[in-house]
Amino acid sequence: MDPFALIAFLGSITAGAIATVAGFGIGSVLTPLLGTAVGVKLGVALASIPHVAGTALRLWIVRADIDRRLLLGFGVTSAAGGLAGAALQSVASSPALTVVFSALLLFAGFGGITGYSERLRFGPRSAWIGGALSGFLGGLVGNQGGIRSAAMLGFSVRKQAFVATSTAVALIVDGARVPVYVATQGAALAANGSLILTCVAGVVAGTVLGTWLLRRVPEPIFRRVVGALLVLLGLYTLSTLAR
Repeated sequence: MDPFALIAFLGSITAGAIATVAGFGIGSVLTPLLGTAVGVKLGVALASIPHVAGTALRLWIVRADIDRRLLLGFGVTSAAGGLAGAALQSVASSPALTVVFSALLLFAGFGGITGYSERLRFGPRSAWIGGALSGFLGGLVGNQGGIRSAAMLGFSVRKQAFVATSTAVALIVDGARVPVYVATQGAALAANGSLILTCVAGVVAGTVLGTWLLRRVPEPIFRRVVGALLVLLGLYTLSTLAR
């Protein structure tokens, strides 16, 4: 195994484990990692394959815990907003938008760490609006999972339902975007087949590890764990502006 493939494998394990605990992370970790080797555009497409593999496996594991009411409200509008934002990403992206996105992640993250988010409770109407807005912003910036989990901190759901519902939304989005990547960049994806398989193997291993970890995260500190990961993602997103 060449050095970069080993790094990608270890990164994929980490990404799969984080996503299983927090409901996001595969795209956040793998897209910039793979982008360093193949460029951002192809990196997004490459990351989408292990993303859909890890998300499908995670959904199968936690399928019984999906909050169907939250999925039909927040989840569907979040997926629709995310696809709309992704369609406009090339014409609407800007440093200012990235700053706003990062600020929202940091606000939600610190809210989760401090417990402030537990005092925010969204109702059915807020679920539709919050889902559409968070999905749209995530699609514009290219990181839907983080902002989706940030918005979901405002709902009163247990950790299993949080992860399961977020995973179901992610798979809806994957089902729409992966065929587009295959149709438009199929040759490049095939040329990097071994790297994709390496990442898929790592994400699957990480998902299994993350399932074990999720069971051991106490319910009272789950939101603080998600909050800490959102803060890290927000800081990382801000750091990309300096490059």
